[in-house]
Amino acid sequence: MYSIIQAAGWPIWLLIVSSIAALAIIIERAWSLRSGNIIPSGLLREVVQEYRQHGVNEALLKKLIDPRAPLMSRVFASGLKNVGSSREIMKESIEEAGRAASIELERFLTTLGTIAAMSPLLGLFGTVVGMIEIFGAGGGSTGQNPAELAHGISVALYNTAFGIIVAVPSMAFYRHFRTKVDQLLVEMEQQAIKLVEILHGERQG
Repeated sequence: MYSIIQAAGWPIWLLIVSSIAALAIIIERAWSLRSGNIIPSGLLREVVQEYRQHGVNEALLKKLIDPRAPLMSRVFASGLKNVGSSREIMKESIEEAGRAASIELERFLTTLGTIAAMSPLLGLFGTVVGMIEIFGAGGGSTGQNPAELAHGISVALYNTAFGIIVAVPSMAFYRHFRTKVDQLLVEMEQQAIKLVEILHGERQG
């Protein structure tokens, strides 16, 4: 592997750094976007039961807005803070919290998408650099020996190949995470609407 990196030249290091960044983002998002971290099963039922037993109190709100708490609980906390207001105001406060939650869910995805889009271009850049070096030495034997020229071209193409290798999984995971985020946002919206309807007596919990 190290011999391939040496043969591909210094441009390959741009792709190596990109691949490390992409892998780190993929691992982090795969861990963070688990449904249990965002919308645990039974969370809505627990919040409604706590509200009916003790009302909105500081202990409940503190528990919901804890940084270690699931993301959905922070949205619920925003609604509970305005439970005494009209349905519209409560819904608006939940929507504001939902927008903040969506930013949290989409964290690093733009970077991952950029890596997926730029990796082939970085590979092409490395290939062009390699070709320039090959033909820049055209005054010597390289320009007169077809075998050496073919070898130089194959070395230059390592960058293109590595660029594609980085881009394909990056794009696949980017699409996967985007779909996952969209699904989570829809589910969060449904849960928030249920909370509003239950607290305003429009729905049975």
